[in-house]
Amino acid sequence: MSFNHDFIERHSWALIVLSILTVAVGGLVEILPLWADRETTTPVEGVKPYEPLRLAGRDIYLREGCYGCHSQMVRPFRSEALRYGHYSVAGESVYDHPFQWGSKRTGPDLARVGARYSDEWHRIHLHNPRDVVPESNMPAYPWLETAVLDGADLPAKMRALRRVGVPYTDAQIAGATAEVKGHTEQEALIAYLQGLGIQLRGIRQ
Repeated sequence: MSFNHDFIERHSWALIVLSILTVAVGGLVEILPLWADRETTTPVEGVKPYEPLRLAGRDIYLREGCYGCHSQMVRPFRSEALRYGHYSVAGESVYDHPFQWGSKRTGPDLARVGARYSDEWHRIHLHNPRDVVPESNMPAYPWLETAVLDGADLPAKMRALRRVGVPYTDAQIAGATAEVKGHTEQEALIAYLQGLGIQLRGIRQ
């Protein structure tokens, strides 16, 4: 039996096996070195695990599909750094599971948005984006202003995140539900967005 290109094209099982092997080897070559690189596993100064309100806000950000139009990754290009601030580094996202770097940009990148706008700006923008950005095609999210957080699932989420390396304490987990009690989904989302203004040590935003 000649295991050549013609054989592979005629036998789908061979193509499947070789494709799986190629993807597996390529994935290991890409991923394994990162585990040994401290820059990808050590948080930069100022980066802390999400507080319960910010964690709830991140879930809302995902639920509403914000990541479909906004990346959270400043690319290492001069034009990007001039507009958004220093390019993103892996140490900013060590507590993100999964991280929201992305590549799609229908709207601006949000990696440094917390350093540029006030809570009030975000409140108006979420209620009706065109009140602050007339040309925006972003949908409005007025219901977030009245939807009250439940928070009952936060302790379980935090315990799950602790299993993958986020250093939550038992006290933080136990008090998570009470900490978000009475807050709205809008407040949680704003808290998350404002947390995206991380100040990196020695780097001017």
